[in-house]
Amino acid sequence: MSVAELDTMPETLEAELNYYRDTGDKPVSIVARPGGVDTRIGGGDYDPHRVTLRNGRRHLGEFEIDQNGFVFVPHATKVADFYDADEVRRVYYPEMEALIKREAGARRVVVFDHTLRTQDQAQRETKQIRDVVRRVHNDYTEFSAKKRVRDLMGDEAEDLLKGHFAIVQTWRPIRLPVESWPLAIADARTLDPRSMVVTERRYQDRVGQTMAITWDPNHRWYWFPQMRRDEILVFKVFDSEADGRSRWTAHTAFDDPTSPPNARFRESIEIRTLAFF
Repeated sequence: MSVAELDTMPETLEAELNYYRDTGDKPVSIVARPGGVDTRIGGGDYDPHRVTLRNGRRHLGEFEIDQNGFVFVPHATKVADFYDADEVRRVYYPEMEALIKREAGARRVVVFDHTLRTQDQAQRETKQIRDVVRRVHNDYTEFSAKKRVRDLMGDEAEDLLKGHFAIVQTWRPIRLPVESWPLAIADARTLDPRSMVVTERRYQDRVGQTMAITWDPNHRWYWFPQMRRDEILVFKVFDSEADGRSRWTAHTAFDDPTSPPNARFRESIEIRTLAFF
């Protein structure tokens, strides 16, 4: 992005983020099949708060994945069509393994999942992809992260769990620059574990866990305006080491009040990986 483009962008943005209101009841979500919308059947409700987001493009040299929980980097991809699942697995998965080895310092990376998202209902139904996530959350808990290793790594799992591992994700637009519902991400150093509430996620074939996040005025939020296809956010949603490095990263899509009239729908892909050190 040119200096001229950067200069036209605001340093901060006021926007509403949907936190979780903890009622003491266990939050449970029924995960819809691709094309559908998840259903909450237990727990509290949205707790919207207006926050200040900082323009992450003005702080690029400051981010470190083990400190802030994320990095934002330029990254070209050879994928021609992200709606072609075979091409994504054949081309994009190896690209992401190499990227995460470089950015997170992992010796081994295993991509285990990818998700395409848009807020356009018609496209979700046609392409059989998922909705954007409009709530502040972290994707894994201590239990569900270890369970993914056991589910995916077979006979190696128990030995791998004795060492250092993390779940590292990537997020990028797949076609056009993001004009609506961009991703906000919080500095991991400002995330207090006491604000994290375990949420049960019931899929068709398994039960998982994520973390809902309750309101905390100390959260320091960033967004990266007009993110493009050749840019990528790499962030950590679990780390087995509890030695002061980042372990979780709260994030959410949000309704950008500066989106232009008739803003194009956001189309994005996220990749989930097991990273072993």
